[in-house]
Amino acid sequence: MESIALSKYILLGITGLFAGFVDSIAGGGGLITLPVLLSVGIPPHLALGTNKLQSSFGSFTAASNYTRKGLVDIKGVLPGIFFTACGAVIGTITIQHLSAGFLGQFIPIMLVTVFLYFLFSPDLGAVDKKAMMPEMLFYGITGLLLGFYDGFFGPGTGSFWMVAFVLSLGINLKSATAHTKIMNFASNFVALVVFIFGNNVLFTAGIVMGFCQVLGAFIGSNLVIIKGVRFVRVFFLTVVALTIVKLVYSTYIIT
Repeated sequence: MESIALSKYILLGITGLFAGFVDSIAGGGGLITLPVLLSVGIPPHLALGTNKLQSSFGSFTAASNYTRKGLVDIKGVLPGIFFTACGAVIGTITIQHLSAGFLGQFIPIMLVTVFLYFLFSPDLGAVDKKAMMPEMLFYGITGLLLGFYDGFFGPGTGSFWMVAFVLSLGINLKSATAHTKIMNFASNFVALVVFIFGNNVLFTAGIVMGFCQVLGAFIGSNLVIIKGVRFVRVFFLTVVALTIVKLVYSTYIIT
């Protein structure tokens, strides 16, 4: 299965670059990379594991860049990292024994809800607001749920994290984007380790995509730091809208 043609490696590299850029700003990189991994003939469970390897490169780069620029306090998010990692372990173990297909019916509905909520709430995430729940409770509930989802399936996790941070903790979109990448890396890395133990990772393909992810994530995260909240909002809505179109088409139209 490692014998992939050179042309397909080039396709995977370009995909990783674009996905790293998109994911570092608005999430949803997995919705770009996973279909491409499947399209080059990689079986579903191997595609999921390889996707975690390449996305770990991008999420680590973005998370490091945001932390270095002072947008995230690592000590403050340690509870979130812990609960997200726990959820990811459970989700990744589960997906290696079950089919992920049934989740596909619900993802478009959830993303449509997120899109409409943001579209008709123009001030949402523009400035910091009062938190709706204590941080520990938020990280315990959201970390376990989204960690599980990311380990089990993954696409759209970053978008869901951003919404959760804005609505529950009251932080602005720029800060929410930075915090999201910390949680993404935690669940990506933990899920990757479990997939490796299950022999469900193609290292060559994942590393090729991973190096391109690094470049894309670096460019994207720097744009967020420079441009700020309005840029993130427009990009986020665009990515979610395109994601919805793609998912509705592949889930409900293609049979």
